[in-house]
Amino acid sequence: MRALTWQGPNMLQVDTVPDPEIVNPKDVILRVIMSSVCGSDLHLVDGYVPTMHPGDILGHEFLGEVVETGSAVTRFSKGDRVIAISIIGCGECSHCKAKNFNCCDNSNPNSAETELAYGYTCSGIFGYSHAFGGYAGSHATYIRVPYAEVNLFKVPEGVSDEQAVFVSDAAPTGYFGADQADIQHGDTVAVWGCGGVGQMAIRSAYLMGAERVIAIDRFTDRLALAEHKAGAITINYETTDVHEALLELTGGRGPDRCIDAVGMEAHGSGLEHAYDKVKQQLRLHTERGVALRQAIHSCRKGGTVSVLGVYGGLMDKFPMGAIVNKALTLRSGQQPGQRYAERIFQHILDGEMDPSYLLTHPMDLEHSPEGYKLFKHKTEQCMRAVFKP
Repeated sequence: MRALTWQGPNMLQVDTVPDPEIVNPKDVILRVIMSSVCGSDLHLVDGYVPTMHPGDILGHEFLGEVVETGSAVTRFSKGDRVIAISIIGCGECSHCKAKNFNCCDNSNPNSAETELAYGYTCSGIFGYSHAFGGYAGSHATYIRVPYAEVNLFKVPEGVSDEQAVFVSDAAPTGYFGADQADIQHGDTVAVWGCGGVGQMAIRSAYLMGAERVIAIDRFTDRLALAEHKAGAITINYETTDVHEALLELTGGRGPDRCIDAVGMEAHGSGLEHAYDKVKQQLRLHTERGVALRQAIHSCRKGGTVSVLGVYGGLMDKFPMGAIVNKALTLRSGQQPGQRYAERIFQHILDGEMDPSYLLTHPMDLEHSPEGYKLFKHKTEQCMRAVFKP
């Protein structure tokens, strides 16, 4: 089969690789229908995740058709149209039973790396380095899905492919971010980042009762989508002081809930951004934390900061004093999309959410390296490149 492979930092190529096979009775093999790029992929592409090997297949947000099932799989049959949640759960450990699939104890066969870095085994993730299981990704003709009855969901009639593909990752990630922010009716919510996950966090915040959502970014096309598609008030941080603008919009109080949908390669302006970037390039820390620091600084006293952006290691100048002295709640995590997939499908069917506008650049798999260039550099107003193997 054909697949997009990582060969080194910013070196991607499409290769012919062996087809996946059933290795466990709980496995399913899918023919990939659509596979989307994701902002967290860029951390791999840029070389900030050290356990990538040349030849690894990228991709973790996908829609497919069942072509083969393991002997223990009864809920899915050949021909079913399904999405897979990008964060892999086993369904049997205590965390999965509590619906915290993002904390699964059993889905990552390569536990040593994350135990060393974080103290405990982290869950497996499709196409996201050997530290997170070494699973082949979805930018390929076929993909093996482990624990299929936990991680696959049939796409209902009436939900298009263009809508469904984002229920694999972007939509549940944004939904999770709004959910863990503990939004109350009438709240003002601020979202840093207007990429795919940020757009879905904005929409989800309204579904959970927010009165206003304020979106922060620098790309005018993304800010326009946040305003016209997701309904946000927008701030361009390159032309506006974010903290002052948030105070003005909230009568000096600050947003009730702040959501970081940016992560470890956050862009900013001025000395803070330059400091972060130099230290990251010298490997003196791993995170550029300007967006997260702003969220913590701007959140109202007693509020909640929800962290969706991917962070891999250590951040300098983390504002712990603001968290303590303002009595903030800080919540974070990879998305437990298994908890939300069916709910999100219902929102789509009810006309309350339509993630299809995220798909701006459909293309075949052979052009996927160019798709990543468009996505990384935000050229041609690329929100998401989606590959059709």
